[in-house]
Amino acid sequence: MTGAVVAIGNRYLPRGWRDFGRQLAIWFGFLLAYQVARGIADRNPTRAFENGLWVIQIEQHATGLVELSLQRLIDSSGLLTAAVSWTYWNSEFTVVGVTLLWVYMRRNEHFYRFRNWILLANALGLIGYVIAPTAPPRMFAAFGFDDTLLSFGSLNHGSGLVELASNPYAAMPSLHAADALIVGVSMAMIVKSRWLKALWLAWPAWVWFSVMATANHFWLDIAAGILVAVIAGAIIYRKPLARRLGREPQTA
Repeated sequence: MTGAVVAIGNRYLPRGWRDFGRQLAIWFGFLLAYQVARGIADRNPTRAFENGLWVIQIEQHATGLVELSLQRLIDSSGLLTAAVSWTYWNSEFTVVGVTLLWVYMRRNEHFYRFRNWILLANALGLIGYVIAPTAPPRMFAAFGFDDTLLSFGSLNHGSGLVELASNPYAAMPSLHAADALIVGVSMAMIVKSRWLKALWLAWPAWVWFSVMATANHFWLDIAAGILVAVIAGAIIYRKPLARRLGREPQTA
């Protein structure tokens, strides 16, 4: 029986069971540490609401609260409401986890930088949560925001497991935005089909729309998330970028 399991691993896993187990340990260990750290990060409601109001004031002067317009748009369609709610709940761990597994199994040579890009971006985001806890739009009903997810099934921010594992004041930066950009760009570079490339390139924009339309992030949160992804990507891919730009000396 043991020999059969080993044979299956050698046949189907790019680097065997040992490396596969190592990657699972790294990923789930990071998720556990991240959730614990995010949950115990500064939960000072007063400071979080002050920062949220500061974001609102900036947006009101710059563009107005465009998130309210997006909310009114999805309110007109039950199908659209379900789509953005599904996207909010699944774009992080479900889509990220599935794409990581697919890349590991099918495009293993791209996996390690892809994984490291996601891990570094999320670590940088956690620093942002500690430095600047920020209340999300859904907590500012006085400005017209609605918590869309309250009407979407039994899973919402008040659900036991969600409430236990998450930090309600972790809006800035938006890691939904960062991870969607990382997954979209990485998958577009990896897949071969043109229409799949187009779909993956559209994925970040759809996620950004969804998290704003569900009143879980301001557009400033998304801009901060994009910046985090770009910084993390520049660090992880600095050597390939340097070679492409001709700034890395040629070795014999």
